[in-house]
Amino acid sequence: MKLAILSESPADEAAIAVLASAVLGGPFERVQPALRARGWPNVAQVLPAVIRHLHFNTRADALIVVVDSDDSPVHTARHDAPGYFHPLCRLCRLRAIFRQTVKNLPPARGREGVLRGAGVAVPAIEAWLLCGRDPAVTEAAWQDGQTAGHMPYTRAELKWRTYGTDRPSLPHETRYAVEAAKRHSRDPRRLENDFPGFAALAHDIRSWVKPMAGV
Repeated sequence: MKLAILSESPADEAAIAVLASAVLGGPFERVQPALRARGWPNVAQVLPAVIRHLHFNTRADALIVVVDSDDSPVHTARHDAPGYFHPLCRLCRLRAIFRQTVKNLPPARGREGVLRGAGVAVPAIEAWLLCGRDPAVTEAAWQDGQTAGHMPYTRAELKWRTYGTDRPSLPHETRYAVEAAKRHSRDPRRLENDFPGFAALAHDIRSWVKPMAGV
């Protein structure tokens, strides 16, 4: 299977690749060259062009996109209702961009379109990496903090807890991110339970198995 990954940093992408392989149950071929974006606004801006490029110019089967939620509203079950769209929810936005971009694309390279894998790390990917090591760090805890107006931790604190610094070098960040992702790869169920934003990505990835069965 050929996959492309788009996220906010090379370290994030390295960790996501490990997690995606765990959910798929095996290795995959990474589409090259690697895609690059910096921050949520840039990901949202370049995503339509990335989808079209992958569709027409590569043999990518699927695109995984993961962003941090930062301070945006957390995606909830209500957002999954038919026809519902929260304009500030980043998972709603990613899914909408995919839908709007692929709906009019003609078949190319023997496939109908590039499959979608979308996830949002609440409030940042470091929370996913800390899952299982720090029981206080969960998506529900962050959402409760948004409701109460008193956050349980900051994104800078998550970086300190993950990397030992809030300004890690890229090699340092990548090494720690991959190590944490490998810990989850042995059994991603805890991560899915504590972080629905990851569970949404895992659900997308597992949905590819049936479409890919005849390939």
